[in-house]
Amino acid sequence: MLTAAGTVVLTGCSKKLNQFSADYFDVNPEPLEVVGQRVPATVTGHIPAKFFVKNAEVTVTPYLTFDGQEVASQSYRFQGEKVRGNNPVISFEQGGTVTIPVVFDYQPAMNKSELELAFIVVQGNKQYVLPRVKVADGLVATAALADASTVSAAIAPDAFQRIINEKYAADIRFLINQSNLRQSELSSEAVKNLNQEIVNANAAPDRQIEEINISSYASPEGALDLNTRLAENREKVTTEYLRKQLTKDKITDFGELTAQFTAEDWEGFQQLVAASDIADKELILNVLSRFKDPEEREQQIRNLSSIFDQLADQILPQLRKSRITASINIIGKSDEEIQQIYKSNPKSLTVDELLYAATLTDSPAERLDIYNTTASIYPNDYRAFNDLGVVQYATGDYDAAKANFAAASRLNPSAAEPQMNLGLIALLKKDYRQANQKLGNAAGLDEIGGALGTYYIMTGDNAAAVKAFGNTKSNNAALAQILTKDYSKAKSTLAGITNPDATTYYLLAILGARTNNDQMISTNLRQAAKLDKNMIKRAKNDLEFSNFNISSIF
Repeated sequence: MLTAAGTVVLTGCSKKLNQFSADYFDVNPEPLEVVGQRVPATVTGHIPAKFFVKNAEVTVTPYLTFDGQEVASQSYRFQGEKVRGNNPVISFEQGGTVTIPVVFDYQPAMNKSELELAFIVVQGNKQYVLPRVKVADGLVATAALADASTVSAAIAPDAFQRIINEKYAADIRFLINQSNLRQSELSSEAVKNLNQEIVNANAAPDRQIEEINISSYASPEGALDLNTRLAENREKVTTEYLRKQLTKDKITDFGELTAQFTAEDWEGFQQLVAASDIADKELILNVLSRFKDPEEREQQIRNLSSIFDQLADQILPQLRKSRITASINIIGKSDEEIQQIYKSNPKSLTVDELLYAATLTDSPAERLDIYNTTASIYPNDYRAFNDLGVVQYATGDYDAAKANFAAASRLNPSAAEPQMNLGLIALLKKDYRQANQKLGNAAGLDEIGGALGTYYIMTGDNAAAVKAFGNTKSNNAALAQILTKDYSKAKSTLAGITNPDATTYYLLAILGARTNNDQMISTNLRQAAKLDKNMIKRAKNDLEFSNFNISSIF
């Protein structure tokens, strides 16, 4: 019996720990996957009974080995029943389960890699190392295809308009229950100024009279049939006056002359009351909202005798009128004129004309020249610096782009475009904290979806990325859909890309692999390699294609 007891002590406590087996460990996911810019995983160890000695403490360190190098994840400890400590305990008799969190910062060379566990054992005053165990082979790096450099930076748009419409108006007022034109009204400053604007527009080569409109009204008190006749007659006499005036001024090209009348101008009445300082105007507005029938409205308002006197003096006379409105177009410079003036005398162009000139060319060099010129002539306009940075960003000159985005932001700290663009620069540098701040400052900008979606992919929130992209047709948008396993939507997105590149075809090949379509794999990998030879090496090491023979494709 003493001998047997000694054997138990030796077995459960004194002997060295045996070598761990790969069969003891599961890895989720298997193979490993890139999420954002990291490689997270969970290793679960199932330690069998009669294996873990009671006085042993084990430190496990996960290593990812690749291309002759290795990186370590955080170490994890667990211990036997006789060890004093706060680590998870593994029973000698029953065994146990340990969960080991793993995370590595992604590097492209990791695509072909192995996940190993290294073990250091401490028993009493002795320490020794057990052989490493390989628990996973390779990783899927599809998420790493997210590329901030392909996101279009935000242009601060010009406000150039070739045709600017301006409206000039004058009112001719009438006495109560009358529709005759009074000379005092026709010679008012408002009417004289309107006539002069029409004359000037007719004479100016860069102006065009688009339309002249006459709207005639009667105030809403009195019988409807009387008011209808009054408004109609006011329209007729005003139209007749205007035609004579146009003939007198020898104006024949005035677009369209239109006219209409409103028998009872309740809408104008309500607006004037609301803008007035009448003490009980809320009471009047309440009557208007409660009663829709015109006669009932008038009677209810007349019942407010003290208020009605104020209306008769202040409001109703303003509604007995004809309003003449001239719609005049100001014709700006043509594209050809702007381009010619830019070459000869750019300082004579407005800032919006200069910014517009940059949109008339597809040459990055010409755009750089135009934006540099604009920034020198108008150094206080943030748009020139921002848009200069956009061209530099598109051509890969990121340091220069960053400097100009920062200059634009200093000139207009509240402008959204340079904030978004600085966020893209931060994404390129993998400074996600800065990217989050800058993109947040650009919230509401129309172009923000592509930048935000890319940020979410690069930080591992694929569902948020899909939402941010919306219906954007881009490689990054399709990538987010692939990562969330919406393969049908991803295929549609890739098909909608206007200028597909090597990454577009590579993503289509990945879709082929995930939907078990050999033809889709081969066709698109060939096209991707044709556009970018680096795709050959990537594909050969990509576990997305591990179940397919792609050696014959290249």
